[in-house]
Amino acid sequence: MQGHREKAQNVVIVGGGFGGLYTALALAQRKNHPPVLLIEPNDRFLFSPLLYELLSGELRGWEIAPRYDGLLAGRGLAWLQDRVERIDSHNHQLHTAAGRTLPYGRLVIATGAQSNTFAVPGAGQHSLGFRSLADVERLQRLVALLKSQRRPLQRIAVVGAGPTGVELACKLADMAEGSAVIELIEQGPQVLPQARSFNREQAALALQRRDVRLRTRTQVEAVEAEAITLRCQPEGDSPAHSETLAVRAVVWTAGLSFRSPPIDPAPACDSRGRLLCGPDLRLTGHGDLFVAGDLAAPVDPDGAAGEAPGVAPPATAQVAFQQASVLATNLIRSLRGEPLEPFQWNDLGEMISLGVGEASLTAAGVTLAGPAAYQLRRLAYLTRLPGRPHQLRVAAGWLADWTP
Repeated sequence: MQGHREKAQNVVIVGGGFGGLYTALALAQRKNHPPVLLIEPNDRFLFSPLLYELLSGELRGWEIAPRYDGLLAGRGLAWLQDRVERIDSHNHQLHTAAGRTLPYGRLVIATGAQSNTFAVPGAGQHSLGFRSLADVERLQRLVALLKSQRRPLQRIAVVGAGPTGVELACKLADMAEGSAVIELIEQGPQVLPQARSFNREQAALALQRRDVRLRTRTQVEAVEAEAITLRCQPEGDSPAHSETLAVRAVVWTAGLSFRSPPIDPAPACDSRGRLLCGPDLRLTGHGDLFVAGDLAAPVDPDGAAGEAPGVAPPATAQVAFQQASVLATNLIRSLRGEPLEPFQWNDLGEMISLGVGEASLTAAGVTLAGPAAYQLRRLAYLTRLPGRPHQLRVAAGWLADWTP
């Protein structure tokens, strides 16, 4: 009986992305924190906002992809390299791909998002992603091949002109050095439709300077091994028409899908598959389950922090950073039977990379673009890297590389 009570006081975190890892690190900073187990199948955390700089060689792999065992060492946190396949909330247990059955007192679901190709024929089979170290290595090999061949009309198509597509198109154009045409394809009428106007204007200028071919009002109909078929809808009364382009690669950045491990009983989700939870990040209808990161759709019926009623914050790293501290507090309070705190998202601004050595940012009434914005963006993300020891190692590496 005593053993059962002890097990019921532990915290298990499923998923080691921004929401999961930063919640674990926040718990480690609390005195007398409960036992914490992080379950994550990959061996390295990926600081995805700086993935573009890894692609271009401006940063090194160890800087943005540190190992979990190094990040968690000496913090009183345990890491299990496994994948959760089913959550049994009735019995407070989860089941893993390796056949383990693990009990939990409080469970955090933070399994993030996946690429969504919207059932476009051939997109899943023939397009590349940009969400992992393996994706970076594939694109680096591709660019090196294109530069060595220098054939006419070599194309890379980037699908989706949101932040990922725009940042990636600028980096690829700089890396290709004229060896390939970068096509940026957007179904809507403009790039960065959700971004600040300053950043949107700077992105448009950056794409123009790099001769990136922007195709707005264009839908992807099909993707093949070396071709992409587009449906173009011009402005005005001009009829829509289809066009097939020869491409060396298609990189898909156009959307995200959200899927947690199966939970019994099944929880409520929004239209995109994100898990509905209260302002305290507790999963609706499941008192001992919490949600963090991209997967969380915290809905406050009264509205909070300037948000309209019923509107969830965006699926970004910035939101996950802020959730971690509140979630760590609520996990401890929940185990103690104390009232929980509401999460309120504070929009701190927006930063985007716009090619090698350039960026654009808007924050606290300040707008800045170019090399100075690039350096400020790097410094801002340095302070958000996981754990003070890793921040100091990266800072030391940057200082060693710096020459006045």
